[in-house]
Amino acid sequence: MDRDEDLEILKWLTPMDYSTQQSDILKRRQAGTGQWLLDSAEYQTWLNTDKQTLFCPGIPGAGKTVLTSVIVDHLTTQSSYGLSIGMAYIYCNFQRKDEQKVDNLLASLLKQLTQSCSSLPRSVKQLYDRHYAKRTRPSLDDIAQTLQSVTAMYSRVFIIVDALDECQVYNSCRATFLSNLFHLQTKCGVNIFATSRSIPEITKKFNGSTILEIVAHDEDVRSYLDSQISQSESKFLQTYRESIKTKITKVANGM
Repeated sequence: MDRDEDLEILKWLTPMDYSTQQSDILKRRQAGTGQWLLDSAEYQTWLNTDKQTLFCPGIPGAGKTVLTSVIVDHLTTQSSYGLSIGMAYIYCNFQRKDEQKVDNLLASLLKQLTQSCSSLPRSVKQLYDRHYAKRTRPSLDDIAQTLQSVTAMYSRVFIIVDALDECQVYNSCRATFLSNLFHLQTKCGVNIFATSRSIPEITKKFNGSTILEIVAHDEDVRSYLDSQISQSESKFLQTYRESIKTKITKVANGM
């Protein structure tokens, strides 16, 4: 979509954008790390089967956000995926809680899926026409219904949500957001990937889903240390490279 009106409508849906954040996070990734997740049976089943939910809890610092960016990048670069495959992602952040309300979160998913369409979906144009001239904002139900309509245009849709624990709970924002995601899954068969700290009220929302705990895998720790030592000019670090990697990896123990 390259028409000025289309761009105006996309901006009207929501100014929220996560592409810059995705790029910044991915740059922090040490090459090769996270491959264990992409290769895991849980991820492969989620990737290749419709209507699947993969929930990945983990302690702070375990690398959940970087691994989320790895999955977004993996889905984005899949050469076998054409326009019939949709993907949208959100990085929850408590510092953005005022703008990350449930209607804005769903509008962001709608915006991303709309951007990937070859032309502006009629349902999105109708939503815009109903509200823009009157200077009104769509209701939550309006956005949810339009999101369902656009989602149904794809053969498959992946929705990625990082750090659900940082999604605000005020006015049941998190609960309502998850309810809408699961409803979308029921109606359109979307695949959902989500990360969070291990919080009981969040974890219970994923009862019956595939759960894979995020920990710092030894190969990721060793790869990161190897890179840092290689960039160091310390002769000591270079000399005892393997010993240092082994001892630190053992101490990390999944942290």
